[in-house]
Amino acid sequence: MKLHRFIGDFDIRKGGAILLPEDFTDQIRSVLRLRPNDIIILSDGHGLEGRARIASLGKNGAIVEILDVSLGDRGLGRKVILFASIIKKENFELVVQKAVECGVEKIVPIISDRTVKLGLNMERLGKIVREAAEQSGRTILPEVSNPVSFSDALDIAEGKIILFHLGGDPFIPASGEDGPVSVFIGPEGGFTEKEAFLARNRGAEITSLGNLVLRAETAAIVASYISRYV
Repeated sequence: MKLHRFIGDFDIRKGGAILLPEDFTDQIRSVLRLRPNDIIILSDGHGLEGRARIASLGKNGAIVEILDVSLGDRGLGRKVILFASIIKKENFELVVQKAVECGVEKIVPIISDRTVKLGLNMERLGKIVREAAEQSGRTILPEVSNPVSFSDALDIAEGKIILFHLGGDPFIPASGEDGPVSVFIGPEGGFTEKEAFLARNRGAEITSLGNLVLRAETAAIVASYISRYV
């Protein structure tokens, strides 16, 4: 039986009883229709998780009792940071959702030469991150940073930098490599040759996802997965 997972600012290290915030209580009572004595999983968003028994569902919120605490074991694969060019709202939200499900640890929106849409609802993106992390069983809550320029993104990139660019060399799996990987995905139309040249001069590996032209959101999802696990 699947146990429903909730990620939040919970101090579960010492066990005991915890009063859940109103939004979690509403989901438990009205959406999931859970009842007292049902078991759920709470995670603090930093790697700890614990089974919890619903003790009561009162007007002031749900009280749960922590039964046991363990270190989450979902952090498999490489550390991947996704630098994704901003695209239109619903498509960028899809990128964030699926990148979290694929296991990326951080998402950095970037403003590139061909970026058209700039507005991001950071509060909504944070909610999407939490829901995607809960759904996929993660114990660490990924971060979505504020947008940065393409040049600044190269400056803050960690470890191996891979820029996916149509016409680049075929992608080679990084088997056996344990260090962090910074993955760059362009907007509709991809990165410009000027940006690819700048990235190459900063030590980036210019590679491609094949000969087919993928939508920006598709490329971001595929690149996130293969960079972490393949």
